Amino acid sequence: MRVLLFGATGMVGQGVLRECLRAGDVESVQTVGRSPTGQLDPRLHEIVHRDLFDYSAIESSLQGFDACFFCLGVSSFRMSEADYSHLTYDLTLAAARTLARLNPQMTFVYVSGSGTDSSEQGRSMWARVKGKTENALKALPFRAVYLFRPGVIEPLHGVRSKTRLYHLLYQVLKPLMALLHAVAPSHIVTTEEVGRAMLAVARRGVANRAVVEQAEIGALCRGADGAAGTPPLTPRAG
Repeated sequence: MRVLLFGATGMVGQGVLRECLRAGDVESVQTVGRSPTGQLDPRLHEIVHRDLFDYSAIESSLQGFDACFFCLGVSSFRMSEADYSHLTYDLTLAAARTLARLNPQMTFVYVSGSGTDSSEQGRSMWARVKGKTENALKALPFRAVYLFRPGVIEPLHGVRSKTRLYHLLYQVLKPLMALLHAVAPSHIVTTEEVGRAMLAVARRGVANRAVVEQAEIGALCRGADGAAGTPPLTPRAG
């Protein structure tokens, strides 16, 4: 399996990259981002690309992939709806539309968020924008599209947020995360579980659904190492 990864330097993307490089059936991983990951691996190829709204200059390097894991994202804190939409909807669709044209047999996996509003009509600005983005992705002619909606994510294996405040917050909340794992395991996932679940849907798919909620991520990751090479299932909209 050849994997294309966006957002490999972010917290979620770091975890996904780690799991891809640990997977025996992943032939190669190519990252696309504004900065390099700093990692060295014979299967890792990196494209540093500054303009994430225009891929015309690197289209020849974006072909022949089996899966794309799109982990780019920004916080909506103190952002206007127009600015957040530009950095969420416009940025994601710029990449996805290009990839759908170049790789129609690709499985596209997008990291959304718990509470996303598929109706696009709710009161929460970020949830509406995420819902609009999800709906647009489902309409693209990929082999399959999966929309991951994690809530609380615990970073593992040295993975850390690039935002200093968030990194400190994760350190403070570490005991609470341990408690969540013990008393409410369906309400928390790890970066390892997110990465393994993405590999699982790229390998085998999930029947009759495109949206993968937080509670389903853990169950998916437990089968991530099995059935390698099995063609993914095309999900129905939902």
